[in-house]
Amino acid sequence: MAEEPVVRPHPEHVVLDLGGDVGALIVHADPDQHDLQIEICRSGEESGKREHQHILERPMGAQTMYAAVFGGLRAGSYTLLAHDAIRETDVQIQGAAVTTVDWRTA
Repeated sequence: MAEEPVVRPHPEHVVLDLGGDVGALIVHADPDQHDLQIEICRSGEESGKREHQHILERPMGAQTMYAAVFGGLRAGSYTLLAHDAIRETDVQIQGAAVTTVDWRTA
């Protein structure tokens, strides 16, 4: 299985299927975190199954943002990990909504 080339601009639209108890998460990041793999799991289940996304370069008109997008998350509390270390805990996902987390330093 070939890995997706993440170190390139990703101008493609992101489509999120939200509703009921299903929400999404966007993690905003600095350019130096480009291609960082972020893992997510239910809070309290850090040693279990995790999903992952990379921070991607996302051109938006004249601006560029760096973000990871997690869709299809059931409402509840989540933990974010980077390099197998907990980076953020108790991220609350609401159904039919998009939660944002900002890891930018500026």
